[in-house]
Amino acid sequence: MAPYSSPSSRGSGIARPVVSAAMLTLCALTLSACGSEDKADAGTAVTTRVTDATGTKVKVPATPERVVALSETDVDASLALGVEPVGLTAGRGRKGAPQYLADQAKSIPVVGAVTGPDIEKVVQAEPDVILAGQLADEQVLAQLRKIAPTVATIDDTKDWKKALQLTGTTLGKADEAEKFLADYGTRAAALRSDLGDQAGASVSVARYSAKGTAVMQQGVFISEVLKDLGFERPGIQNDKGEGHSTPLSDENLQEIDGDWLFIGSLDAGTDADLLGELARKPAYQQLGAVRQKHATVVDGTRWTSLGGAQAAVSVLDDIRKAMVK
Repeated sequence: MAPYSSPSSRGSGIARPVVSAAMLTLCALTLSACGSEDKADAGTAVTTRVTDATGTKVKVPATPERVVALSETDVDASLALGVEPVGLTAGRGRKGAPQYLADQAKSIPVVGAVTGPDIEKVVQAEPDVILAGQLADEQVLAQLRKIAPTVATIDDTKDWKKALQLTGTTLGKADEAEKFLADYGTRAAALRSDLGDQAGASVSVARYSAKGTAVMQQGVFISEVLKDLGFERPGIQNDKGEGHSTPLSDENLQEIDGDWLFIGSLDAGTDADLLGELARKPAYQQLGAVRQKHATVVDGTRWTSLGGAQAAVSVLDDIRKAMVK
């Protein structure tokens, strides 16, 4: 698999971004963190250019040391590649990193939420690279670019594999990204083989909250993982959704009926009674997957959120536990 974008070496010092007043104050205290010239050994590149997910060419340090990750996917990818960010935005429904990354990220300061970064906190983190996920607000992006080189990592396809490759290129970890993807491919192939008579089963994924049930359609993270495993998807899950998930009324709940049902909850770790609660609802009682005890509550921070490299591997583990006998 070819990398999402290939770096080209540059032999000059790190480019100096235009900085905000707050950043200038920090520069006076910590010159080396603000793009001051750093002499390189002969033949050693200190910067490289990457083409980000929007097609923008960005000059970044060849080996970034202070990375701010502004999406769940960016946090996941950075940690998967052995890089601990110096700042992250909180995951959905969380005050910190997504639940599945909580142990790895417990010492990383929070610099924003899913609604957007806190610019002053980003400045305080003194990044030399900012991973901006799918951030599309041009005004916010302009502010971030004044702080440090900013790379949008997620394109319109929301493909976590492409995002991982681009992150690997940006962080000087392209080889590590390719190795991760190769290992994932091996694990996915092994699971597909071990599914036995469940291979090609119809698998439905929904998310549940106080607002009700919503179904995960095409064009989102979990649908790509299920596609790698060769599963069928029932009803409207074969179609691309307009947003991250599509709300369903109880009257239309048959849209999530399949051989297997995985229900994502952001509180799955503490809400052990959720499946029993749903099974008592008349609309859920009509579902074949519920009657056959083929319904499972899963961690929504991995399954039904933005997703990422480590989330994809953990989904494989959940499916193996549920479906391989």
